Amino acid sequence: MLLTEQTDEVLMALVSKGDLEVLKVLFDRHHLHVFNFLYKMCGDKQLSEDLTQDVFYKVIKYRSTYNNGKFISWLFTIARNGLKTHFSRNHNYHDPLEGLTEQPSENAVGQEEYSQLHRALSLLETSDREVLVLHKLQEIRYPELAEILGSTPGAIKTKVSRALKKLKEIYYQKL
Repeated sequence: MLLTEQTDEVLMALVSKGDLEVLKVLFDRHHLHVFNFLYKMCGDKQLSEDLTQDVFYKVIKYRSTYNNGKFISWLFTIARNGLKTHFSRNHNYHDPLEGLTEQPSENAVGQEEYSQLHRALSLLETSDREVLVLHKLQEIRYPELAEILGSTPGAIKTKVSRALKKLKEIYYQKL
């Protein structure tokens, strides 16, 4: 069977045993998901690129700590922690999404709606934005999300539901 046909968990088991060439397959599969998550959380493209590289560096560095769980949970836990560490080290936490204004394209009603949704998303508390980005945009299921956030699937489902309700309220208030 080709490496590209293997599950993430099988591939990461090989990486954890020292086969670092296999990491390329995992990187190809997931680097855009990690970047998109980080970008939606911080709004800074360059920082997101740097942190994405750092996530995969840490996958290599801490490969021996991988314990055959869900790879995607482990990967996004590293990404979340990297983002938190960056802002705690820089002590000047400023959410770059606050007050974000995007210029709509000339013919794009859809672009305007996207901009409004993006602005509404930026007004949520970080924890609410994080859970929505991970679940709705990165399509991480409740069990994996619970593992990432250190909670239970039921509690995460409730948190997603409440965050969606807040997002809808903000979105419709701003229209």
